[in-house]
Amino acid sequence: MTSRRNTRSMTSLHRNSLPVPDDLAMEIFTRLPSKAIARCRCACKLWSSMLRRQDFTELFLTKSCARPQLLFVREDYSVREFVFITSPQPENPEENSYVVAANHLARFPRSNGFYGCTNGFFCYGADRFFKGLKKPVRVPVICNPSTGQSLTMPRLNSKKKYGVESYLGYDPIAKEFKVLSMNKSRVSEGWISVEHQVLTLGTKKLSWRLVECCIPHLPSCKWICFSGVLYYAARAVGSLVESMVVCFDLRSEKFSSVKFGKAMPGSTTLVNYNGKLGLLMSGDSYAVTRSSTSFELWVLLDAAQHEWSNHVYVLPPSWEDVVSETMYIAGMVGTNEIVFSPSYQRVPYYVIYFNVERKTITKVGIQGLEAFQGTSFKTYLNYIENVKLL
Repeated sequence: MTSRRNTRSMTSLHRNSLPVPDDLAMEIFTRLPSKAIARCRCACKLWSSMLRRQDFTELFLTKSCARPQLLFVREDYSVREFVFITSPQPENPEENSYVVAANHLARFPRSNGFYGCTNGFFCYGADRFFKGLKKPVRVPVICNPSTGQSLTMPRLNSKKKYGVESYLGYDPIAKEFKVLSMNKSRVSEGWISVEHQVLTLGTKKLSWRLVECCIPHLPSCKWICFSGVLYYAARAVGSLVESMVVCFDLRSEKFSSVKFGKAMPGSTTLVNYNGKLGLLMSGDSYAVTRSSTSFELWVLLDAAQHEWSNHVYVLPPSWEDVVSETMYIAGMVGTNEIVFSPSYQRVPYYVIYFNVERKTITKVGIQGLEAFQGTSFKTYLNYIENVKLL
């Protein structure tokens, strides 16, 4: 009888504990890719419990931040899907180098509008039917390519069905994701944003709440979030150009704005420049082409005083030898490499690195996307895998 009790006790022990300490086990798991984490969560209750804990997801995110990736998002119009594929992100690449985009993360149903990403989560727009309505309503959808999960947000507290602009932010202090959405309305001077609403992910019942915005403006699709602040380019009421940046503090849920002082060209991309907001743009043309000769980086020094610093980077002659089509600015790697991607990718796929210190132009080939010949891709830099569940 004693022997049976001991055997049962030992069996129970092995089922409810790992043969190594928890901290060592978590360290081992953080070295796995996100797809492997998803499979391990289904292996047994013990692993599932450990890999769903907040301390593990935070540790995995910390490790992931140390190995950022290139992310390619394809809009497949034939089957109305978003396709997410990643590759290693090179730093200071050598000439004639390449990376392999072999990690196909996930596919999500495509609808209308692709807003962007924050901390490994993505936000896009979808048309959904709601009870009592004959026509669909545009709502944000949050998805995590690393886990394959997506979550449709509830209908906004508004009578308007379209014209919604949405942004996804992350508050690192509260460790919360928040969605900021607003509608657009026509006034005598032109279009303006109205009905600004915020939703916090992770709550038991997802619901929108109105927040006050005393800054008349029209939002754009150019935005970035870091250090708990959402930044997006905007137009002043009555203006036809974007000449200001609206800031939304995710902690206090307060709006502020910074004047830029001149029109932002269409090539403008918002970047995180060593913890400060940067506006990266073509210095002599609306678009990025073979004939471009320089780029400008404006860094926000003092938001209260609307003070910016300006850096001008002159392109070397080799730019014309490498670029043969219209490009867009994908962003920056660190503080000295600007990355460009073709507006319409063709085989062989590639991105271009411009090292502003060494004044060098390097084309980096992307292998593994040959099956998607002739389709449109959006390239994102510094993508980090996040295994947090929705």
